[in-house]
Amino acid sequence: MIKVFRKIRQNLLMKGKTGKYLNYAIGEIVLVVIGILIALQINTWNETRKLSNQESLYINRLIAENRSDLTILSAEIERLTGNNEKIAAFSEAFKDSECSDSLLVHCAREFMIYGSAYPRFNPSTSTYEDLSSTGNLGIIKDPGLRDQIVAHYHGYRYTDWSFNVNSDWAMPVDAPLYIETDALVFDTVYTSHLFPDQTTEKLAEELRVNQKTFLRNAALHYWINEDCISDLNRSLMDINDFIEVLESANHE
Repeated sequence: MIKVFRKIRQNLLMKGKTGKYLNYAIGEIVLVVIGILIALQINTWNETRKLSNQESLYINRLIAENRSDLTILSAEIERLTGNNEKIAAFSEAFKDSECSDSLLVHCAREFMIYGSAYPRFNPSTSTYEDLSSTGNLGIIKDPGLRDQIVAHYHGYRYTDWSFNVNSDWAMPVDAPLYIETDALVFDTVYTSHLFPDQTTEKLAEELRVNQKTFLRNAALHYWINEDCISDLNRSLMDINDFIEVLESANHE
Protein backbone atom coordinates (compact mmCIF):
# COMPACT_ATOMS: atom_id res chain seq x y z
CA MET A 1 0.00 0.00 0.00
CA ILE A 2 2.88 2.37 0.83
CA LYS A 3 4.50 1.64 -2.58
CA VAL A 4 1.24 2.48 -4.34
CA PHE A 5 0.98 5.85 -2.55
CA ARG A 6 4.63 6.57 -3.37
CA LYS A 7 4.11 5.88 -7.10
CA ILE A 8 1.05 8.11 -7.21
CA ARG A 9 3.00 10.99 -5.64
CA GLN A 10 5.91 10.49 -8.06
CA ASN A 11 3.62 10.47 -11.09
CA LEU A 12 1.91 13.68 -9.98
CA LEU A 13 5.25 15.43 -9.48
CA MET A 14 6.62 14.22 -12.84
CA LYS A 15 3.54 15.55 -14.63
CA GLY A 16 3.89 18.91 -12.88
CA LYS A 17 0.57 18.62 -11.14
CA THR A 18 1.77 20.29 -7.92
CA GLY A 19 -1.70 21.37 -6.78
CA LYS A 20 -3.11 17.90 -7.14
CA TYR A 21 -0.04 16.55 -5.39
CA LEU A 22 -0.60 18.82 -2.39
CA ASN A 23 -4.27 17.86 -2.22
CA TYR A 24 -3.32 14.22 -2.45
CA ALA A 25 -0.65 14.61 0.26
CA ILE A 26 -3.17 16.30 2.56
CA GLY A 27 -5.66 13.53 1.86
CA GLU A 28 -3.01 10.95 2.63
CA ILE A 29 -2.23 12.64 5.95
CA VAL A 30 -5.93 12.74 6.80
CA LEU A 31 -6.21 9.02 6.05
CA VAL A 32 -3.21 8.28 8.27
CA VAL A 33 -4.68 10.38 11.10
CA ILE A 34 -8.05 8.65 10.74
CA GLY A 35 -6.29 5.29 10.82
CA ILE A 36 -4.46 6.24 13.99
CA LEU A 37 -7.67 7.47 15.63
CA ILE A 38 -9.47 4.26 14.69
CA ALA A 39 -6.61 2.20 16.10
CA LEU A 40 -6.68 4.22 19.33
CA GLN A 41 -10.45 3.83 19.56
CA ILE A 42 -10.18 0.07 19.08
CA ASN A 43 -7.45 -0.11 21.73
CA THR A 44 -9.56 1.97 24.14
CA TRP A 45 -12.58 -0.23 23.48
CA ASN A 46 -10.49 -3.37 24.13
CA GLU A 47 -9.14 -1.94 27.39
CA THR A 48 -12.63 -0.90 28.49
CA ARG A 49 -13.93 -4.39 27.70
CA LYS A 50 -11.09 -5.99 29.66
CA LEU A 51 -11.77 -3.76 32.69
CA SER A 52 -15.49 -4.48 32.45
CA ASN A 53 -14.81 -8.22 32.36
CA GLN A 54 -12.43 -7.89 35.31
CA GLU A 55 -15.02 -5.90 37.25
CA SER A 56 -17.63 -8.59 36.59
CA LEU A 57 -15.16 -11.25 37.72
CA TYR A 58 -14.51 -9.45 41.00
CA ILE A 59 -18.23 -8.93 41.64
CA ASN A 60 -18.92 -12.61 40.99
CA ARG A 61 -16.15 -13.55 43.40
CA LEU A 62 -17.61 -11.26 46.05
CA ILE A 63 -21.05 -12.81 45.54
CA ALA A 64 -19.65 -16.35 45.82
CA GLU A 65 -17.65 -15.56 48.96
CA ASN A 66 -20.58 -13.84 50.67
CA ARG A 67 -22.86 -16.77 49.87
CA SER A 68 -20.23 -18.96 51.49
CA ASP A 69 -20.26 -16.62 54.49
CA LEU A 70 -24.01 -17.14 54.83
CA THR A 71 -23.38 -20.86 55.22
CA ILE A 72 -20.41 -20.44 57.58
CA LEU A 73 -22.09 -17.90 59.86
CA SER A 74 -25.39 -19.79 59.91
CA ALA A 75 -23.50 -22.90 61.00
CA GLU A 76 -21.82 -20.91 63.78
CA ILE A 77 -25.20 -19.65 65.01
CA GLU A 78 -26.43 -23.22 65.08
CA ARG A 79 -23.32 -24.33 66.99
CA LEU A 80 -23.62 -21.56 69.58
CA THR A 81 -27.34 -22.18 69.99
CA GLY A 82 -26.65 -25.86 70.61
CA ASN A 83 -23.89 -24.97 73.09
CA ASN A 84 -26.28 -22.75 75.03
CA GLU A 85 -28.78 -25.58 75.19
CA LYS A 86 -26.05 -27.70 76.81
CA ILE A 87 -25.25 -24.88 79.25
CA ALA A 88 -28.93 -24.56 80.17
CA ALA A 89 -29.14 -28.33 80.72
CA PHE A 90 -26.07 -28.13 82.99
CA SER A 91 -27.76 -25.39 85.03
CA GLU A 92 -31.00 -27.35 85.28
CA ALA A 93 -29.10 -30.41 86.50
CA PHE A 94 -27.68 -28.36 89.37
CA LYS A 95 -31.13 -26.92 90.19
CA ASP A 96 -32.75 -30.35 90.33
CA SER A 97 -32.19 -31.72 93.84
CA GLU A 98 -33.09 -35.19 92.60
CA CYS A 99 -30.72 -35.14 89.61
CA SER A 100 -28.69 -38.32 89.40
CA ASP A 101 -24.91 -38.25 89.66
CA SER A 102 -24.55 -39.71 86.18
CA LEU A 103 -26.76 -37.03 84.59
CA LEU A 104 -24.95 -34.23 86.41
CA VAL A 105 -21.56 -35.56 85.30
CA HIS A 106 -22.84 -36.01 81.74
CA CYS A 107 -24.07 -32.40 81.64
CA ALA A 108 -20.73 -31.21 83.02
CA ARG A 109 -18.92 -33.08 80.25
CA GLU A 110 -21.20 -31.53 77.61
CA PHE A 111 -20.44 -28.11 79.06
CA MET A 112 -16.69 -28.61 79.14
CA ILE A 113 -16.52 -30.04 75.63
CA TYR A 114 -19.00 -27.70 73.93
CA GLY A 115 -20.47 -25.03 76.18
CA SER A 116 -17.14 -23.55 77.28
CA ALA A 117 -15.88 -23.17 73.70
CA TYR A 118 -15.46 -19.62 72.42
CA PRO A 119 -17.51 -18.21 69.51
CA ARG A 120 -15.80 -17.97 66.13
CA PHE A 121 -16.09 -15.33 63.43
CA ASN A 122 -14.27 -16.32 60.24
CA PRO A 123 -15.88 -14.88 57.10
CA SER A 124 -14.16 -14.90 53.70
CA THR A 125 -12.34 -11.67 52.88
CA SER A 126 -9.76 -12.73 50.27
CA THR A 127 -11.42 -10.96 47.31
CA TYR A 128 -11.81 -7.70 49.22
CA GLU A 129 -8.20 -7.93 50.41
CA ASP A 130 -7.16 -8.49 46.78
CA LEU A 131 -9.13 -5.43 45.65
CA SER A 132 -7.83 -3.16 48.39
CA SER A 133 -4.20 -4.30 48.52
CA THR A 134 -3.63 -4.17 44.75
CA GLY A 135 -5.47 -0.91 44.14
CA ASN A 136 -7.94 -2.76 41.93
CA LEU A 137 -10.88 -1.33 43.88
CA GLY A 138 -10.88 1.41 41.23
CA ILE A 139 -11.96 -1.22 38.67
CA ILE A 140 -15.43 -0.98 40.25
CA LYS A 141 -16.81 1.84 38.12
CA ASP A 142 -19.71 2.91 40.32
CA PRO A 143 -18.31 4.97 43.24
CA GLY A 144 -21.46 4.21 45.26
CA LEU A 145 -20.85 0.48 44.88
CA ARG A 146 -17.21 0.93 45.88
CA ASP A 147 -18.32 2.71 49.05
CA GLN A 148 -20.78 -0.10 49.84
CA ILE A 149 -18.07 -2.74 49.39
CA VAL A 150 -15.73 -0.90 51.76
CA ALA A 151 -18.51 -0.32 54.30
CA HIS A 152 -19.54 -3.99 54.22
CA TYR A 153 -16.07 -5.24 55.08
CA HIS A 154 -15.58 -2.54 57.72
CA GLY A 155 -18.69 -4.07 59.30
CA TYR A 156 -16.82 -7.37 59.43
CA ARG A 157 -14.04 -5.63 61.34
CA TYR A 158 -16.51 -4.37 63.92
CA THR A 159 -17.97 -7.86 64.42
CA ASP A 160 -14.50 -9.35 64.73
CA TRP A 161 -13.62 -6.68 67.32
CA SER A 162 -16.81 -7.50 69.26
CA PHE A 163 -15.96 -11.22 69.32
CA ASN A 164 -12.44 -10.45 70.57
CA VAL A 165 -13.79 -8.17 73.31
CA ASN A 166 -16.01 -11.00 74.52
CA SER A 167 -13.11 -13.46 74.54
CA ASP A 168 -10.82 -11.03 76.35
CA TRP A 169 -13.53 -10.43 78.93
CA ALA A 170 -14.16 -14.15 79.48
CA MET A 171 -10.60 -15.33 79.90
CA PRO A 172 -9.97 -13.81 83.37
CA VAL A 173 -13.30 -15.27 84.53
CA ASP A 174 -12.44 -18.66 83.05
CA ALA A 175 -9.16 -18.84 84.96
CA PRO A 176 -10.62 -19.49 88.46
CA LEU A 177 -12.59 -22.46 87.13
CA TYR A 178 -9.39 -24.20 86.10
CA ILE A 179 -7.33 -22.99 89.08
CA GLU A 180 -9.84 -23.78 91.81
CA THR A 181 -11.33 -26.99 90.37
CA ASP A 182 -10.32 -29.97 88.26
CA ALA A 183 -12.76 -28.92 85.56
CA LEU A 184 -10.71 -30.47 82.77
CA VAL A 185 -11.36 -33.92 84.20
CA PHE A 186 -14.77 -33.61 82.56
CA ASP A 187 -13.32 -33.00 79.08
CA THR A 188 -13.38 -36.57 77.77
CA VAL A 189 -12.22 -35.46 74.32
CA TYR A 190 -8.79 -34.11 75.29
CA THR A 191 -7.83 -34.10 78.96
CA SER A 192 -9.80 -36.45 81.22
CA HIS A 193 -7.33 -39.29 80.65
CA LEU A 194 -4.60 -37.20 82.28
CA PHE A 195 -6.37 -37.39 85.66
CA PRO A 196 -6.59 -40.40 87.99
CA ASP A 197 -9.71 -42.45 87.43
CA GLN A 198 -12.61 -41.31 89.60
CA THR A 199 -16.05 -42.74 90.17
CA THR A 200 -19.13 -40.97 88.91
CA GLU A 201 -20.11 -40.33 92.54
CA LYS A 202 -16.79 -38.65 93.27
CA LEU A 203 -17.02 -36.47 90.15
CA ALA A 204 -20.58 -35.46 91.01
CA GLU A 205 -19.48 -34.57 94.55
CA GLU A 206 -16.76 -32.28 93.19
CA LEU A 207 -19.29 -30.59 90.95
CA ARG A 208 -21.70 -29.93 93.78
CA VAL A 209 -18.94 -28.61 96.04
CA ASN A 210 -17.86 -26.17 93.32
CA GLN A 211 -21.34 -25.47 92.02
CA LYS A 212 -21.08 -21.66 92.24
CA THR A 213 -17.80 -21.60 90.33
CA PHE A 214 -19.12 -23.86 87.57
CA LEU A 215 -22.42 -21.99 87.24
CA ARG A 216 -20.68 -18.60 87.19
CA ASN A 217 -18.52 -19.79 84.34
CA ALA A 218 -21.43 -21.41 82.51
CA ALA A 219 -23.49 -18.22 82.78
CA LEU A 220 -20.58 -16.21 81.37
CA HIS A 221 -20.31 -18.41 78.30
CA TYR A 222 -24.08 -18.40 77.85
CA TRP A 223 -24.08 -14.59 77.82
CA ILE A 224 -21.16 -14.42 75.38
CA ASN A 225 -22.84 -16.90 73.05
CA GLU A 226 -26.08 -14.91 73.05
CA ASP A 227 -24.24 -11.67 72.32
CA CYS A 228 -22.28 -13.25 69.47
CA ILE A 229 -25.43 -14.86 68.06
CA SER A 230 -26.95 -11.38 67.92
CA ASP A 231 -23.86 -10.08 66.06
CA LEU A 232 -23.98 -13.02 63.65
CA ASN A 233 -27.67 -12.52 62.89
CA ARG A 234 -26.98 -8.88 62.10
CA SER A 235 -24.11 -9.94 59.84
CA LEU A 236 -26.41 -12.38 58.01
CA MET A 237 -28.88 -9.58 57.25
CA ASP A 238 -26.05 -7.32 56.05
CA ILE A 239 -24.67 -10.09 53.82
CA ASN A 240 -28.06 -10.78 52.24
CA ASP A 241 -28.49 -7.07 51.48
CA PHE A 242 -24.94 -6.87 50.12
CA ILE A 243 -25.48 -9.84 47.79
CA GLU A 244 -28.60 -8.18 46.40
CA VAL A 245 -26.61 -5.01 45.69
CA LEU A 246 -23.84 -6.98 43.96
CA GLU A 247 -26.25 -9.02 41.85
CA SER A 248 -28.08 -5.86 40.80
CA ALA A 249 -24.77 -4.22 39.78
CA ASN A 250 -23.78 -7.32 37.83
CA HIS A 251 -26.95 -7.17 35.69
CA GLU A 252 -26.69 -3.50 34.78
